[in-house]
Amino acid sequence: QVQLVESGGGLVQAGGSLRLSCAASERTFSIYAMGWFRQAPGKEREFVAAISRNNGATYYADSVKGRFTISRDNAKNTDLQMNSLKPEDTAVYYCAARRLLTSDYYNDYRYDYWGQGTQVTVSS
Repeated sequence: QVQLVESGGGLVQAGGSLRLSCAASERTFSIYAMGWFRQAPGKEREFVAAISRNNGATYYADSVKGRFTISRDNAKNTDLQMNSLKPEDTAVYYCAARRLLTSDYYNDYRYDYWGQGTQVTVSS
């Protein structure tokens, strides 16, 4: 069982930056691929970014490409650096883990473990 805890959310003005962190409890953290998703009020949860477990391949939603960067340090932490934030980035952000990252990295139902979420609010 993997427990995930997000941190780093908050309120920021448009154009600003935030760095989210996800800490995993599992000693074998390196065997899991990690993803970030977000859910805005009244909307479905959507894919933001993912990183594979071994070669560190990364994937991004078109809406965040060039502004967000996902990284992992294999000390059980996965980060999401968010730059040039926009009001439409406002959402609860969740990190998630799965054993194998395949071509459907954007499907939330393929992730096995989830954090509790952290709120990101971008003011205009």
